[in-house]
Amino acid sequence: MKRHAALQNLSREHHQALKLARLAQFAADSGSPLAIAQAAATITERFPEELESHFLSEEADLLPALAARGEQALVERTLAEHEALRQFNRQLARPDAATLARFGTMLRDHVRFEERELFETLQRLLYPDS
Repeated sequence: MKRHAALQNLSREHHQALKLARLAQFAADSGSPLAIAQAAATITERFPEELESHFLSEEADLLPALAARGEQALVERTLAEHEALRQFNRQLARPDAATLARFGTMLRDHVRFEERELFETLQRLLYPDS
């Protein structure tokens, strides 16, 4: 489904998030301490601008609109996943393969959830004519 203009930038940002998830998975799977450290450093460096800003935008604009329309379960899931990803990012200050792998998996699954469920619901409720 084509995204409404109000959701297009956020949807595009998901591509960058998937690249970070893939980086995390590849580094974790490699078992190389150097690759793990480098991936963790890249993720923690890029997290504020690429992920945190995305989360804050959703939390300030989209989630309150969903909550107002009775979609509390989607709002709660989104907030919980954002917080879990933030926690993983903090843990990457001391990188290990297991944390990196869990971060990569959760980020990938979160992006899929947002694209397939959250954004579909947003589009249906907020932009029904698109």
